[in-house]
Amino acid sequence: TPSTGPPKTTDNNANRTEYYVTLTVAIVIGLVGVFIRFIPDVIPALDQMTFIFSLIANILMVVATIISFKVVFEILGFGKNKS
Repeated sequence: TPSTGPPKTTDNNANRTEYYVTLTVAIVIGLVGVFIRFIPDVIPALDQMTFIFSLIANILMVVATIISFKVVFEILGFGKNKS
């Protein structure tokens, strides 16, 4: 027989919208870093600046990785905001 009690609620903190918005921003930052890395390959006039483009791309990838790990650990409950 089906139960007639109140429906179960699962508030596990993982469904908050700001987590997914932040993860989307981190993914976009990472993709921008990947595309910046290959700009000198597409535009031969910028071939002398390969190191600068790689440096910017690597910095963006590190920033995206840090943001992503921070959000994932907050979703898992290891973050500072334990409410």
